Amino acid sequence: MTSDKHARAAADSIEFQCELPDPPEKVWRALTVSDLVAAWMMPNDIKPEIGSRFAFTGPNAPIECEILDAEPERLLRYSWRERPQPGDAHQQDALDSIVTFTLDRTVSGGTHLRIVHDGFGRAAMPAVAIASAGCRLSLGIGSPSKQPIAANTPRLFLRAA
Repeated sequence: MTSDKHARAAADSIEFQCELPDPPEKVWRALTVSDLVAAWMMPNDIKPEIGSRFAFTGPNAPIECEILDAEPERLLRYSWRERPQPGDAHQQDALDSIVTFTLDRTVSGGTHLRIVHDGFGRAAMPAVAIASAGCRLSLGIGSPSKQPIAANTPRLFLRAA
């Protein structure tokens, strides 16, 4: 990838990083067990196997996904394709992107979690709360007032895991 293409891709991505006290095994479950994912995000039928397709039941439209990469307790990457209903006024805003979760064990036995949502930068910023996957955030991206957009604790998605 040329540096120009890389810069455009980076500008169109949202990235979050956080340190969690919980081990990668627990974080992996929170990212890949359907009921646990539903508790912090949306109802779904995820199966963390490369090539498997699943869907999130979004508030306005279904979100179709496909597992692109899955290394238990280390890496999860999937496509994210919103499919608006015919006649939906927001159809032109449909998101077609890639979500990547990278988990690294910390020295203390916790998890360094990195989440990258490629292609998300062009989407509406209120959705940042969903993309945050529970990491503690205080962002002013795209906000003229520079007020925090989301502030979630990691416990949100680890509570049931």
